Amino acid sequence: MSVRVTQNMLNNNMLRNLNNSMRNMDKLQDQLSSGKKISKPSDDPVVAARGMFYRSSLIENEQYKRNVSQVQSWMDMTDQTLDEVGNVMKRVQELLVNAADGALSQEDLQAIAAEVEELKNHMGTLANQQINGKYIFAGTDTNLAPYDPAAQGGRGDFVGTNSEAINLEVSQGVFVRSNTDGQNIFNFPDNANNIFKVLNNIVDELKNGNNASQYQATLTAQYDNLLSERATLGASVNRVDLIAERLNVQEVTITGLLSKNEDADLAKVITDLTTQESVHSAALGAGARIIQPTLVDFLR
Repeated sequence: MSVRVTQNMLNNNMLRNLNNSMRNMDKLQDQLSSGKKISKPSDDPVVAARGMFYRSSLIENEQYKRNVSQVQSWMDMTDQTLDEVGNVMKRVQELLVNAADGALSQEDLQAIAAEVEELKNHMGTLANQQINGKYIFAGTDTNLAPYDPAAQGGRGDFVGTNSEAINLEVSQGVFVRSNTDGQNIFNFPDNANNIFKVLNNIVDELKNGNNASQYQATLTAQYDNLLSERATLGASVNRVDLIAERLNVQEVTITGLLSKNEDADLAKVITDLTTQESVHSAALGAGARIIQPTLVDFLR
């Protein structure tokens, strides 16, 4: 059974096709002006979902980079501080060698004792080194000074006992320790024989007119321990630097994937738009020919 084609059917089909053509042109023009494949999720749910995933990955990557930057700041400050601690120890060793000179007078030994005491006070300042208002050698008690100048009757001592790690997540499931255990440096080998008590003993010997040469081996052991801690810190710094480099590469990769997923191919869009404009012009011409003539057309 054949279907009778009426003028209304022709008109409706023409209008529907013209609307589709205009809708296609509108979509292409929107892509050309925005540079994006879609303007709302309903345009392409798959592209929209992938875009959300890539953006979420970029946000996570940016947070990891901030964490890495914080870890690097702590490690750089720690390394600079330990370098200065090492300089203090080396200076004390030089002073002990000078004090061993038998030609020195009591006044000379008193002067050396005064310098060693000042060096000890400076080391106490280094033990209380801060970054952003947080003590870097206090474990997780970052608001408590680990060195107390009033301890031991005003002679000063390292009173901090917290050795907990401050871990920051620098990648999914990967944590890195940002702080160095102050106990391993300023309370080595234990609190009763730490560097501050060694320096106090040296000062006492010098003030009593003795050269304090018996503490040279102890001071050397303290310095060797410091070098060992700095080596461990250096290995951690190298690892964090590698992680930072990987995060930068990941950022570039994810950004590229996001661009590939959402950015429109402008050359293709221009070509498609030009083609669609030609199609639309042809559709308008065809539509004009199928419209039924009226009596007015014959009266012209």
